[in-house]
Amino acid sequence: MSRTVAEELVETLAQAGIQRIYGLVGDSLNPVTDALHRSRIEWVHVRHEETAAFAAGAEAQLTGKLAVCAGSCGPGNLHLINGLFDAHRSMAPVLAIASHIPTSEIGIGYFQETHPEQLFRECSHYCELVSNPRQMRRILQSAIQHAVSKRGVSVIVLPGDIAALPAVSDLPPQEIVTGLPLVRPIDADLTRLAELLNRAPKVTIFGGSGCAGAHAELLALAERLKAPIGYAFRGKEWIEYENPYAVGMSGLLGWGAAYQAMHGCDALLLLGTDFPYDSFMPTGPKIAQVDIRGERLGRRSKLDLGLCGDVRDTLRALLPFIEAKTDRGFLDASLEQHRAAHLKLRAGVEAGRTRRPIHPGYVAATLDELAGPDAVFTADTGMCCVWAARYLAAAKGRRLLGSFVHGSMANALPQAIGAQAACPGRQVIALSGDGGFAMLMGDILTLGQHDLPVKIVLFNNHALGMVQLEMEVAGMSPFGCNLKNPNFAALAESVGMFGVRVEDPAELRPALEQALASPGPALVDVVTDPNVLAMPPRATIQQAAGFALAMTKIAFTGRLDDALDTVAANWRELI
Repeated sequence: MSRTVAEELVETLAQAGIQRIYGLVGDSLNPVTDALHRSRIEWVHVRHEETAAFAAGAEAQLTGKLAVCAGSCGPGNLHLINGLFDAHRSMAPVLAIASHIPTSEIGIGYFQETHPEQLFRECSHYCELVSNPRQMRRILQSAIQHAVSKRGVSVIVLPGDIAALPAVSDLPPQEIVTGLPLVRPIDADLTRLAELLNRAPKVTIFGGSGCAGAHAELLALAERLKAPIGYAFRGKEWIEYENPYAVGMSGLLGWGAAYQAMHGCDALLLLGTDFPYDSFMPTGPKIAQVDIRGERLGRRSKLDLGLCGDVRDTLRALLPFIEAKTDRGFLDASLEQHRAAHLKLRAGVEAGRTRRPIHPGYVAATLDELAGPDAVFTADTGMCCVWAARYLAAAKGRRLLGSFVHGSMANALPQAIGAQAACPGRQVIALSGDGGFAMLMGDILTLGQHDLPVKIVLFNNHALGMVQLEMEVAGMSPFGCNLKNPNFAALAESVGMFGVRVEDPAELRPALEQALASPGPALVDVVTDPNVLAMPPRATIQQAAGFALAMTKIAFTGRLDDALDTVAANWRELI
């Protein structure tokens, strides 16, 4: 009996090393899931296709290998789009199988008809329709190689009737190439970069996720230049650990002395970062940038010298050209500023030991102490990212995932599903906001269905906290941010998970210890203070004035107690 196109697809994916596919079954996708049923590839059945795409993106980011998700025609594969945007912007190699309506019905307004080859174009490097069985093998090969070599998303649009047809058997076998080349600038450009850095008395390095795998080279360069190292949020997991030159983060979530070090130097070296906030970038120093993606050079700041290359390969080639500096004055001053900022953060944690409602920073700091050295954290977009950025310490074996570029809500739980499925032996902890968690809450059922022991720490402040802060900083009285929440711990228990609710800070550590020790999935519902302010490391006069104006408006609308509580809780941040 001949193979179907769907069986050819599944067999090829298995040969390419795919171990699981995340998705939701349905109509036009049925030939594919039927073929999966007879293969060694696991089908991870989620409750929402958006979860499937986020989970595949998380697996790809953790393993560095291709991950796959799938959705049925029309609304099914449309639900993939948000998670695919996140994967694509995070440079995660993901293949999406978007099944489609019968080919004979395309273009005449058929039930559930969309045009996925157009809809997915913006969030992929490659998106093609399979309209003939003879195309499948070559389109699949091209899709995989686009995703892996360009680090992003590829989409195969596969009509259900084509998937059910016999595969073409007379095509020659095709090798799928998944290796990546060594990429570095030529020596002449490295010499120009070295001259810029050697001439500058004070140098600061600022890195991002492109510094993955370059830790040793980064520290060696900092030692020769006597340079402080700041980092973007996506660079935290690769740069912060075991780093005597680290001075924290810049940006909206930043802390420490990175902002001051970047603005006080003579030369700023940007490594593997597409840091989006140009308002935090200096204009005075000379700026050089190294990035594997040449189109990113100079699009966030002024640029005096841009080099295209992988950070590790580039630094290895650059180091012989760098002259060792002896003056540590700028470095030591930056490190001292950073230590002072760290002490201020720890003081807030100490104050949180008795504070009610519970200070969210105390929750994150306590979790940091209890989590394992190789834990995988996922953080919801919003205030959870603030607490993760400031209170979770990086370690060589730890990972931190989030929707750091796309900025989607509801990412933490789906990414934790992908992380746990890909790494069954590791501790996976989701830092979820109450708003984000509720958005894709149905997929806590996936944890039980697939025996995924994910631990969810829910920061329950009954508010869309980041949106509320944005309104306050703009001088607006917060509106539409309050959330009427259930007892999430009781909800978790109702579906067979371990659940515990924490309102007293004295009960926080025992609850977290119990959840982390639980053999299955667990949820800790922590009632946190909604009035804790999280200002960036360099707040403007306009931001402070806007916040004061918002508090005045709140007071004059009869919510004086709320205004006073907010100011009292955050007075140290405002002065």
